[in-house]
Amino acid sequence: MKKLYIIKAGTTYSSNLETLGDFDDWIKSALGGVNVPVEVIDIVGGGTLPSPQDCNGVIVTGSHAMVTENLEWSLRIESWIPSLVAAGVPFLGICYGHQLLGRAMGGEAGYHPLGREIGTVDVTLTPEACNDKLFQGIPALFTAHATHAQSVLSLPPGALLLAGNAHEPHHAFRVGISAWGVQFHPEYTAAVMQAYITAQAESLRKSGRNADALLSGVTTTPFARKILTNFAALADADRCS
Repeated sequence: MKKLYIIKAGTTYSSNLETLGDFDDWIKSALGGVNVPVEVIDIVGGGTLPSPQDCNGVIVTGSHAMVTENLEWSLRIESWIPSLVAAGVPFLGICYGHQLLGRAMGGEAGYHPLGREIGTVDVTLTPEACNDKLFQGIPALFTAHATHAQSVLSLPPGALLLAGNAHEPHHAFRVGISAWGVQFHPEYTAAVMQAYITAQAESLRKSGRNADALLSGVTTTPFARKILTNFAALADADRCS
């Protein structure tokens, strides 16, 4: 049976696990009432990646690792992604997964020249996003949660830029007909975003950032979250095709 696979590329802070859950929990919750069977693969723990023909869709989570570390499990995902794109499998890379998609398809990932972006941020869609299936029902300007030190520094050849902001010009892009990367975190709730700022508060203060202001700026992000229900519909459509 074909499934929607969540490729778990790490785990959250131990302080979050008991009260908030983990990456895959947040994604499953945000997907809503998806009709496709969902399976989580812990790739860091040695999980096996499925064949494209067994996938109704694939989501690659964020990670506390860095793409440029070239970890064994990360390189396995990266080398697998082009086969999904070629097969037209609905694919969504979130943060780390977004960067892996970018690099796997010929772009460049690395440390952002402006440093870390963190908190609830404004994201602006490009005109090309107006007709994009993943961004249907999402306004031209919306808020999203973000925390990343690395970024897609250059898009893959032929990629379509879909969203950005003053800090991060490549917040979303599409490769081919059904492979998307989003640098922001559509799966985060306000509580998760606050927990990430709190966990990094000391390092933020050392770098001159105002952690208290970042915390007070956290809001709900319903339009960013809608990306995951839109993606669930695409995976369901693939099941029925």
